[in-house]
Amino acid sequence: MLLEPLDLAVFIGYCLLIVGMGLFVSREKKGHIKDSKDYFLASKALPWWAVGASLIASNISAEQFIGMSGSGFALGLAISTYEWMAAATLVVVAIFFLPVYIKKGIYTMPGFLLDRYDTRVRTTMAIFWLLLYVFVNLTTVLYLGALSLNTILDVPMTYGIIGLALFAMVYSIYGGLKAVAWTDVVQVVFLIAGGLATTYIALQIVGSGDAWDGLSLLRREVPGHFSMILSEGEMMVSDGKGGMRDAYLDLPGISVLVGGMWITNLSYWGFNQYITQRALAAKNLDEAQKGMIFAGFLKLLMPLIVVIPGIAAWVIVKNGIDADFIASMNDPVTGLIKSDRAYPTLLQILPVGLKGLAFAALTAAIVSSLASMANSTSTIFTMDIYNQYINKGASETKQVKVGRITALVAFVIAAIVAPALGTLDQAFQFIQEYTGFVSPGVLAIFFFGVFWKKATSNAALTAAVLTIPLSTALKFGMPNLPFLDRMGVVFLIISALIIIISLIEGKGKDHPKGIEINKELFRTSMAFKIGAILIVGILAALYTVFW
Repeated sequence: MLLEPLDLAVFIGYCLLIVGMGLFVSREKKGHIKDSKDYFLASKALPWWAVGASLIASNISAEQFIGMSGSGFALGLAISTYEWMAAATLVVVAIFFLPVYIKKGIYTMPGFLLDRYDTRVRTTMAIFWLLLYVFVNLTTVLYLGALSLNTILDVPMTYGIIGLALFAMVYSIYGGLKAVAWTDVVQVVFLIAGGLATTYIALQIVGSGDAWDGLSLLRREVPGHFSMILSEGEMMVSDGKGGMRDAYLDLPGISVLVGGMWITNLSYWGFNQYITQRALAAKNLDEAQKGMIFAGFLKLLMPLIVVIPGIAAWVIVKNGIDADFIASMNDPVTGLIKSDRAYPTLLQILPVGLKGLAFAALTAAIVSSLASMANSTSTIFTMDIYNQYINKGASETKQVKVGRITALVAFVIAAIVAPALGTLDQAFQFIQEYTGFVSPGVLAIFFFGVFWKKATSNAALTAAVLTIPLSTALKFGMPNLPFLDRMGVVFLIISALIIIISLIEGKGKDHPKGIEINKELFRTSMAFKIGAILIVGILAALYTVFW
């Protein structure tokens, strides 16, 4: 399928706008040489609305548009818990963790670990994050993006991977976070407008021309797809290999509210470099906190954009509404219905004009996330590996150069590895599970580092070293334990180890690098308080309706 001239014009216009804006904002005033603060923290000049927009553009990618829509197709609205719980998590992080980071004046999450613990903890976690960003995050987004190009335009997977990587590199490697953050403001407009257009058309198809009737029909036809809390054995989904598996293994009932979901969300929104880096680049703490509240409201909207289309695709397939649509859902290699083909297939049936906008929205989500991940990878490598072990006296210019080279290398590695993900049925769940090998240790190290002055460096190092082996042992030793519950078990084990080791080693005394906490540190503005209360109230209403 080829894009019509109008669709192509919309898409090309979007591409030119993003690249042109990225290069424009990357310019420096005459006589000013870009330094590390400019490149890695956007000169610390972002207002709240840019912080919030960049947070969402960095977060929402093919992982959501393709992966979460695929999980919506397979699991239903329950997958929205990642989005809605994220809104609550953003409030928690803005109040309790962000003030500490900004007070410390850090550039990276490993940098905080150096300040609180020691070099060993910093380096261990820096290596973990680098591996995670390159081999899980960058790789998966490239694969899912290429999958969409393959489904929509029949672009070969290899060419799609290379093309997306090149597009993201054009402006992000040269301009750094400043280029990424300011283009994200435009990207998020395309993302939301195009996403809502796709949802509207999908509901129109289901409702025979009436989107509201389409939404009502979804709830009548597949009521199980509108349950937020799943029970064991309630829903079976494809395993991507011709068999079936219990959806409870992905979303284990009430545990998503009181267990592992908090671990994955706090680890992601509170201690993830390519997320927190946006808040660290804000003008001040108040702007950063308001930006996170803005992002929280946008997260509440995301299921309408990325999950409802997946459920609509399920009904189209279930009811045989469109034979061509069903044929496009089949994987060309296995011949099986592939969940992650739901959103790209929906884009094929959009009307002329909207198709170009929706395709631009999808590309915006992919490219903004790729640029953000690569920039954060380069930040961690430059600040926490290169400056620490390779060239301690590196000049500002040299650091910027190393950052650019690192981003380039990360893209090349991810592009080489991405095709290996072709056997996945729900890539979103793949990302969550394998990120979850590191998340319990990350949360424990930061939580005790911020709130417990007795936590020692050796205890933190033990947590860093054991988080992956413990997660691996439980994955293979207890294969029927849902991975979110596994994260909860690993977190409790690691937390107990941190407490025991710290008390034995420190003999009950505070660690010399313990952080002084006082109530003044956690004061927030009235605008922030109102926003936080609204988010919590909306969440309570949503879970009441869709329990």
